[in-house]
Order: sequence, then C-alpha cells, then structure tokens
Amino acid sequence: MRDRRDSVQSLERAFDLLEALSAGGELGVTELANRTGLVPSTAHRLLHTLAKRGYVSQSSDSGRYLLGYKVVEVASGLERRLERLRVVARPHLERIQRTTGETVNLVVLDADRVVYVDQVEGSRSVRMFTTVGTSVLAHTTGSGKAIMAAGPPEAVTALYGGREPLERLTTHTLTTLDALEDDFLRIRRRGYAIDNEEHEEGVACVATAVFDHTARPVAAISVSGPTARILHDKAAELGGLLVEHAAQVSAALGHEAAA
Repeated sequence: MRDRRDSVQSLERAFDLLEALSAGGELGVTELANRTGLVPSTAHRLLHTLAKRGYVSQSSDSGRYLLGYKVVEVASGLERRLERLRVVARPHLERIQRTTGETVNLVVLDADRVVYVDQVEGSRSVRMFTTVGTSVLAHTTGSGKAIMAAGPPEAVTALYGGREPLERLTTHTLTTLDALEDDFLRIRRRGYAIDNEEHEEGVACVATAVFDHTARPVAAISVSGPTARILHDKAAELGGLLVEHAAQVSAALGHEAAA
C-alpha cells in the first residue's frame, strides 16, 4: 500500500513540475523546486525520469530545463479531436455573435472544470470574455452545468459526492449536490442552463450542450455578458437561439436527435 501511495505522490509531483515548466522559458532545478515546493534532490530525480521519457529536455548550454517535444506528441491527439469540434462550431459561434452582439464561447468539460476552447468576442462597448485555454470551476458556470445536466447522473455523484460544500465564488454559487441536481432538472426541462452571477458578480451566462455521434455531451455553447443584458426578458430568447445552433453542431458531429 505504501508503494502505491509513493507512486501516486511521485506522479503528482511530476505533474507539478510539468505545469511549472508550461509557463514557458527555461528553469533550473532550484527554481523548479521553489515553485513546486519540492526539495531540489526530489525535483532533480523526477526531472531525470521525465527527460528520459522526452517530457522535458535539458539545455546543453545552461543545464536548465524546458518542456520536451513528447508533450506536443501527447497533446496532438486531443488537439485533433478539438479541432474537429472547433471547425464545426465556429460558423455557429459567429452567427450567434452577429445576432446578439455578445461574447460567444465554446467550452469543454474536464473533470470538475470547464476549459474555453474557442470564442467570438462581443461587439458591444461593455463585453465579457475569457481567454481561450482558461479553465474555471464547472459548477459555477452555465456551460459546466449544461454539460453535466446532459450526462449520466452517476457521473456527477462520483465527481462531487463527499466534497460538499463546493467552492463558493459568489453569493449565488450553488454549493451542494442537491442544489445542482435541482438546477439540472430545470436545465433538462427548458433545454439550456443559466449562470445567474454564480461565477462572477454582475456577469451572467446562458448555455446549452453539444452532443457527438454517441449521444455524449462533448461541449457547450454559451453567451455571456452583463446580467442586465443576458437575463431578465432575454434569457429565453438566448436559450432558444443556442438550442437551435447547438442542435446543428451536434448533427454535424453525427448526433441523431431523438424523434
């Protein structure tokens, strides 16, 4: 049992090193140890293993470390899968933006976080946008709730069971599994999710899920902006627009809607 715990801990520490290197540039062992909270000898041992596998490389001039090309190789499979999704969804994001004037996002779920993989920035003077590649807590977003509500209930229980209360970002954040499940019922009933200042005060979002050929929710399309413009009388209108476009994206990915 001890060996298993040690292996898991070593894996976590190796990931910490890779994430520290992902910021770019070359870093020495001492710098990496300081950034990850490791002792230099442990950092050096893990870096040696990562270098052998090609995940990091060591400069022959400075002896400092940087990410290796193996990371690109591993990431390329995910990138190809995301590229198909982006190519299919992009025209719809642009049409939604032209119709609403608001920022439109394409988001995927990654464990308990959502990652922004594409975006069309709004044209209004006051607009909301999140940098592509950013990840945020799924339960605080319309996109995250839309994807989770469309998936199997047991997946949500497995993800959040025993972790309550969930992290609170605003006074509106849903922090219990019961509260999320109640909201999921509303999302399934109307076809779209609402983030009513649950991630950031003054900011709201409407989102709906996108499905692939296996009927699995693989992404969400959302419109975000100041609460006064997104919610109130416009929420249902935005929801209907998103449902229409998400259905077309899903069909292009091979999803056959239920009769």
